[in-house]
Amino acid sequence: MVGMADYATSGRFGEFGGRYVPETLVPALDELEQEFNRAWQDESFLAEFRRLLHDYVGRPTPLTEAPRLSELTGYQVSIKREDLNHTGAHKINNALGQCLLAKQMGKKRIIAETGAGQHGVATATICAMLDIECVVYMGEEDCERQKLNVFRMKLLGAKVVPVSSGTKTLKDALNEAMRDWVTNVRDTHYVIGTAAGPHPYPYMVREFQSVIGIEAREQYLERHKCLPDVGIACVGGGSNAIGFFHAFVGDSAMKLYGVEAGGLGVETGRHAAPLSAGRPGVLHGSYSYLMQDEDGQIMATESVSAGLDYPGVGAEHSFLKDSGRVEYVAVTDNEALNAFRWLAENEGLIPAFESAHAFGLFQRGLWTPGTRVLVNLSGRGDKDMERASQLLEL
Repeated sequence: MVGMADYATSGRFGEFGGRYVPETLVPALDELEQEFNRAWQDESFLAEFRRLLHDYVGRPTPLTEAPRLSELTGYQVSIKREDLNHTGAHKINNALGQCLLAKQMGKKRIIAETGAGQHGVATATICAMLDIECVVYMGEEDCERQKLNVFRMKLLGAKVVPVSSGTKTLKDALNEAMRDWVTNVRDTHYVIGTAAGPHPYPYMVREFQSVIGIEAREQYLERHKCLPDVGIACVGGGSNAIGFFHAFVGDSAMKLYGVEAGGLGVETGRHAAPLSAGRPGVLHGSYSYLMQDEDGQIMATESVSAGLDYPGVGAEHSFLKDSGRVEYVAVTDNEALNAFRWLAENEGLIPAFESAHAFGLFQRGLWTPGTRVLVNLSGRGDKDMERASQLLEL
């Protein structure tokens, strides 16, 4: 596998990654790379990051056994509880790290993009704590789907900018944030919320999110005296999954699954599953798998989940797909909604629509009875209650 030294030198995971950006941003990316590499070796920075993860975010998050799911499926199911982080998802791990780094770099302004709103809320939360100006770009469709998170961001003091171009979703929010950064690069840091974008973002976001897998591995070993047979996480851009997978990539006996948004079904073309049904290309400063037509134009996506509704994916996930280390599969909207209700009714856990896709894989009957399965529950479903009430008949 491509390690830190290789990626730090080349900016690529295999052929994927790189830096495809306007010249204006090259000095900023060079500075960010240098500052991150220095900070990641600086014990005082790491100590502050770890202190706030513990005292403010609420880490470590627990590992929860799922006895009723285990009985129903025949597997031994355990769940990593990122839904118990402050603000309700894994996103705050990366937002905290990047905002601390930006403050250390002397940046006066933070911008971010968001789909489901959880990254926007997490970034606005940390900016409020650190007293930094915050602007969040969000597609108009996602603003409508996630009204609660829009209000939360505003309550936290952030300016939320609705994006009306294109499909009015995450891709377009990222486009607008990139334009802002080009214009205001001197005093602004762009907190990309996922493991995508130009070098060094895919590596940097993975490192900030790697706490998920590090904790999960230690917790599972301590409790079960062995590693799980299977690890599962949902994948949009891919930050929760890459943070979770990273601790287990070297354990070849453990099967890893990344679950994409299958929308109405991959065969219909109305989905958000670039690893399952896309091909490599360049988007938002990086070379990775994309949903694109024969002319190389980015295709519209469709998913019940705003956070997975993205036509690209992180460079490292693209590499892990081609290397065969992770199997990427698509779960449809209906399968995710069934899993959303199933998990709530049988374990008292209400997942985010994004996380419900990971649990949708249980409906496939992929493993033999007794298989030890560890699932990353990346976020809780508070934000999705209004939409769920419209989609589910109770």
